[in-house]
Order: sequence, then C-alpha cells, then structure tokens
Amino acid sequence: MSKVEQQLEDLKATITSELPSDISVSDVKYEGPELVVYTRDPKKFAQNGDLIRKLASQLRKRITVRPDPDVLSRPDRARKDILEVIPDEAGVTDLDFHVDTGEVVIEAEKPGMVIGKHGSTLRQITQEVGWTPEVVRTPPIESSTVSNVRNFLKQEREDRRDILEKVGRQIHREEMSNEEWVRITTLGCCREVGRASFILATPETRILIDCGDKPGSEDVPYLQVEEALGAGASTIDAVVLTHAHLDHSALVPLLFKYGYDGPIYTTEPSRDLMGLLQLDYLDVAAKEGRVPPYESEMVREAIKHTIPLEYGDVTDIAPDVKLTFHNAGHILGSSVSHFHIGDGLYNVAFSGDIHYEDTRLFNGAVNDFPRVETLVLESTYGGRNDYQTDQADSEERLKEVINETYDKGGKVVIPAFAVGRSQEMMLVIEEAMRNGDIPTMPVHLDGMIWEATAIHTTYPEYLRDDLRDRIFHDDENPFLAPQFNHIDGGEDERQDVADGDPAIILSTSGMVTGGPIMSWLEHLGGDPDNTMVFVGYQAQGTLGRRIQTGWDEIPLNGRGNRSKTLSLKMDVETVDGFSGHADRAGLMNFVKTMNPRPEKVLCVHGDESSTQDLSSSLYHEFNIRTFAPKNLETFRFK
Repeated sequence: MSKVEQQLEDLKATITSELPSDISVSDVKYEGPELVVYTRDPKKFAQNGDLIRKLASQLRKRITVRPDPDVLSRPDRARKDILEVIPDEAGVTDLDFHVDTGEVVIEAEKPGMVIGKHGSTLRQITQEVGWTPEVVRTPPIESSTVSNVRNFLKQEREDRRDILEKVGRQIHREEMSNEEWVRITTLGCCREVGRASFILATPETRILIDCGDKPGSEDVPYLQVEEALGAGASTIDAVVLTHAHLDHSALVPLLFKYGYDGPIYTTEPSRDLMGLLQLDYLDVAAKEGRVPPYESEMVREAIKHTIPLEYGDVTDIAPDVKLTFHNAGHILGSSVSHFHIGDGLYNVAFSGDIHYEDTRLFNGAVNDFPRVETLVLESTYGGRNDYQTDQADSEERLKEVINETYDKGGKVVIPAFAVGRSQEMMLVIEEAMRNGDIPTMPVHLDGMIWEATAIHTTYPEYLRDDLRDRIFHDDENPFLAPQFNHIDGGEDERQDVADGDPAIILSTSGMVTGGPIMSWLEHLGGDPDNTMVFVGYQAQGTLGRRIQTGWDEIPLNGRGNRSKTLSLKMDVETVDGFSGHADRAGLMNFVKTMNPRPEKVLCVHGDESSTQDLSSSLYHEFNIRTFAPKNLETFRFK
C-alpha cells in the first residue's frame, strides 16, 4: 500500500471515530488540495454545521462532503425542493445536477442569498435533498468567456476529476529528500518589463511562478521557456499565476506543448481572464502573420488544469509547500503569492504586480504576512523619480483634457489595457458625467474591453468594498451606464464614430502594439482637434512609448499588408496616476509597512535603472539585503 493510500485509510478511520455513530463514511479521496469525504448520510452531516469545520481544523485540511450517488433524490424532485428553500429575490437562473459527484451547481444573480448567513441556506438545501450545492454568479453583463469556461469545465468534469485526484496524490506523496534548501531562478522580467517567470525550487518541488511574454519585443518572445524549461517542463510540480496580464500569463499554455501535465493555481477571475487574453494573443499573432507559439487547444488544457484559490486560503500545493494568495490591487484577481516552505523552514512572497494604495476599482495590496524571509518585488516604477500624480489630481487633469477636446469638437482616444485600466477609466468617466464635470457623450469601448468588463461584474467580491456594495446592494452598477457603447460593428462603425460628434474612445491595445487602436490612429490621428491620452505604462520598444516621447511619423499596415506612414497631428497627452502599478513611494511603503520586514528583496520587473535604484534605496533605507538580478540567475537560501 502506498503512503497516500495509507494516509487515506488513516484519515477515514480518524473521521469515522470523530463523527456521531449514525453518520457513515463510505470513502475518502484527495482531489487537488482538498480532502473529499463521501457519505450515505449527507442530510445528517448538514444538520450539524460545525462538523466539517471541526474536522477541517483538527486535520488541518480543506474538506468537502459529498453524498454517495445512490442516496440522492431525483433531480426533478430536488429541483422543486431547492427552489422552495431559496428566496425568490436570489434570482436563480439555472440548476445543473451532477450525479457522479452529488453536486448541484446553482447559478443566481445574488449568490449571497443562496448561501445564507454563515452558509445556513446551503446547509438547508443539503438537509432537504442530500445534494451538495455549489453556487456561482449569473453575470450582470453577459460574458461569453465566463459562459464558455463554465460549459467547458462542465463537459470535462470526468477528465478534471482524474486530474484533481492525480494532483492530490502528488501533493500528499511521501517526501523523497532529507536535504533542506530553497532556490529561486530568474527566467525573465529581470532588468526588463515583461517575460515574468521564476522557478521556486526545493529538494522536493519545482514551482513555476508566471510565464509571460515581452510586449514590443522583436525577439522570439518565449525563449526563456525553451531555454530554461524545454523538455524539462514535465519536471515542474505546479504553476502559480499571479495575474492574467500577458506579460505574466501568455506562455502558460506553451508548457503543455512541452509536456507539462500538472496544476495551475490562480484565482477564479484570473482563470477566466487568462483564457480571454491568451485566445486574443493567438488571434493577434495570426492577423499579423506570425506563427503562434501554441494552439488554442493548449489554452483549453491550461483552463482544465487550473485550480482556483480564494484570497487568504492556505493551501497545500506540494509535500513541502503551502501557498496563500493575497489581494495585489493591480487587476481583477491579481495576487501577491506567499509560499510557506517546509515545516517553518522558509517563506517567500512574490509580489506579482501591485498597487499599494486603494484605487477606484480595488483595495490596495496586502502585505500582512506572518513571515517573509525573501520578497520578490516588482519595480516597474521603482526609479528615484518615478512618482505618480495623486489620483484625484490625475482625474481633474483627465477631465480638463476631455473638456478642452470637446470644446474643439474633437474626440478623445485612450489606449488602455482591456483588463484593469479600462474599467478604472469607465468609473472615472461615468462619475464625471453623472456629476456634470464633463459633458455627457458616447463612450465607445473597442477590442476586448466590454468582455473584460463583463468578467469584472461577474466577480464583484474582488472589487473595492464600496464598488462591490454598489453592485451587490444598490443595483447601481456603474458599468451599465447608458453612455457606454460596445464597438462590435468593425470598421464601418469606427468610421461612423470618426465622422460623428465628440466622443471618448477606449481601445486596446494599451501600448499601441496592434489591435483596434491602430485603426483609431488611422481614422483620427491626422486631425489636430483630437487628443490621444496615455493613462498606463508604455514599455520601452512599443509604439506607445515612441508616440509618448514625440514620434509623429507612425508606421501603419495598409490593406494588403502594404506599409504606409501616418503623419500624427492629434494632440498627445500623458496623465499619470492611473497606473495599476505602485509608484516609487508605494513600493517603498509596501516594504516599510511589512512587519516583520523581509531579510532579502529581489527587485525585478523594471528596466535596469528602476530595479537598481529601488534595490539601492531599500538597502539604505531599511538595511535589507537587496538584489537587482539578471535573467537566468539562481539564488540559494538556507
């Protein structure tokens, strides 16, 4: 009998001994990081709401209780009983019964009313019908991404259960080494922005943190995967994704092409956004005549292997590693990833991309950890002069630019990332129009912005407290304001907007590296009455950075891929303060307010001067050992 089998037998015996004699346990299995307990008495389990909590605390494991299929009531009868328990105001839109696991997925407009106070309604559902309820939100804005992901995972339930059981056995396998050390290898994003990728290794485990591309790079964007991983991708035990932006997520599916078959840990919204952005990444590559690094099937494999975690949940992801996600304040679902290694041996936190202060969209990044010996810290705005304008001042300046352009009869074009900055802009513009600070006019959303916004409204619990409450309780969803128009009519609609009255256009791509923004440049760039406003980071080598620094002869691909040049006459403005990244002060304060502070900091994800400036300042200010590593360096700790 393997160690895992013995563990499960012991756990079954322990659980049985702790339960009342009238509650049976028919089987115990690992599924990913969770322990699943099967019982013929789900209704009795549900009658005692403390049972599962006490077992989870005693065993120090996340526990799910499922009924044996042969004790379930029929789905048609269960449907009627469940709908009698749930209040009508919850807005149930679908019930989906899965006999193999005894679960019923309840989709509702107001999931909180299905859950009930402290889970009381969920327990009542199980008491009535025996089925284990799982609750998901009905998106307030219809999202093809959310719908496609949910339907795909529904179709792949059997494969996914096999994956989860395999992962669970891997997590709880016997440790193979008596050595104790921790290593971090930098695969990308060192002294550069983009290509975020790291290996966290112990004698037992290799974990890949992020696997992104480099925006604006002329080189093959995935060299770090081929060189550093190659056929060794199958030796990785787990992938952890801090957030869905392509400079962190684009190349995750490539791992499956190289033989990876393990889990991806990220938050639920990051999973959905990852799929959206990766499929668009392939679409853009094809349109530009480039050979994509992987096929869309690999994106589906990545989604199928994803295990979503919630902020604050301490989760075993390897025999010697526990992972906890914390809000990073950067984009929807973005996470600071904290790794607890060994039995108190060492703690490492990867910041991913962070915003330390609250924004209109998100609460500020969390830096409250019991222990962190080494912090891997982004440095995008780590340079000594990288101080952003106060957000209130930035909003005033944006409103001034909009009013000035409106008075000229022109249009404002804002290149924006589909995820994060676009929604921030929508909130600023909606409030400014509602308060009369700028004239009410159409706000056209081009590219993936509308779909990304729909995903934001699906997960309001990840948004800033007051925004979440507006969506939850007040039915005042600002993203549904009537002035927002989704551009879905292609070039004809763009031409109509260009020929029409003053308007605001939010368009991808945020760094002007392709996508519909190129069409808006062609339509509007030659008119000095129009204004382009940069509100996000423009990486070196991108067309956005070149325009921002004064380029006015812009290369465009005409019909038939013939190159032509646009003489840019529209005004170009940069309004700082809207970035999803912490500025220099925010990065310093993130470290300053950590208690205890880390012993070592690796400054990454910034150009060479930014990483070195931040590294030097942290050392002198806080007497911490700091590094500005290069790519393909390895650091050993312990």
